[in-house]
Amino acid sequence: MTRPPQSLPADHPPVTSGAIGVLLVNLGTPDAPNARSVRRYLAEFLSDRRVVEIPPLVWQPILRGIILTTRPKKSAHAYAQVWTEAGSPLAAITAAQAGALQERLGESVRVAHAMRYGKPAIGAALAALMDTGCERILLAPLYPQYSTATTATVVDKAADSLRTMRWQPALRTLPPYHDDPAYITALAADIGAQLDALDFAPEVLLLSFHGMPQRTLELGDPYHCHCRKTARLLAAASGRELEVAFQSRFGRAKWLEPATDKMLAALPGKGVKRVALFAPGFSADCLETLEELAIRGRDTFLEAGGTHFAYLPCLNDSPAGIEMLRSIVGRELEGWLHAP
Repeated sequence: MTRPPQSLPADHPPVTSGAIGVLLVNLGTPDAPNARSVRRYLAEFLSDRRVVEIPPLVWQPILRGIILTTRPKKSAHAYAQVWTEAGSPLAAITAAQAGALQERLGESVRVAHAMRYGKPAIGAALAALMDTGCERILLAPLYPQYSTATTATVVDKAADSLRTMRWQPALRTLPPYHDDPAYITALAADIGAQLDALDFAPEVLLLSFHGMPQRTLELGDPYHCHCRKTARLLAAASGRELEVAFQSRFGRAKWLEPATDKMLAALPGKGVKRVALFAPGFSADCLETLEELAIRGRDTFLEAGGTHFAYLPCLNDSPAGIEMLRSIVGRELEGWLHAP
């Protein structure tokens, strides 16, 4: 809102203040599906010490000497398989989520989106919200299950940006919502509708969460427990038996198990020929769901002897997904929206 002119000296420039902002944040994406863009993205992502907890003196030579010379071309090929006319699926869906949430929340709140790695950057998005008068901002990492490599690094980056601001906004952070009734209800309804629309009855409904090194669990990260609790609550809410696995292993370290790819390869040998796969830890479809699960996961399962495979899309900007976001974001804005 713009302050009444009478409250300012006649020669004072216009001041915009008093507004409330919401910043949705997701992981990030390269600017284009080519090796150069992917290399730049991976350099930022894999240099984050929250993501790779190996001392830089040991890790950086490996990253610069091996990974960034071999992985970008392979990853660019994977991105090219899922890239759309609107660009990266993750970027396009996150922007659509922000737009839809803006419509639900109305003019009392200004909604923007950012990426932890890549563009739009968190610092630039916070500054833009401040420029439109947002003195109170809800930082909303779109990670239902908390991990230091996801939620914590978003908060870190926001804090880095605040350090450069002379006029800082008041900041709140959306808590993890792995067990929130609004989230579980939205997942159960969405899964039910998608399963009803299939032309086959799955024998196994497999939930695939993003993997993390086993060491993160041993160091006290609650991510594994959050994933398991989501699965338990979703099974109870949907009345279905669910299996849990973890995807996207990287490097030689031991990761959370069971591994999604190994489970898909093993199920046909156990007599399971029909599988549906869902990724409840992702708020928006991205490379890890559309290429790793929907394409490579399908190939792995069918080549092992499976006959029917379905990947069920994430909540994305569906009505159920946006209503869930409206509910949990609205709750965190209480006291701000109704303040005198």
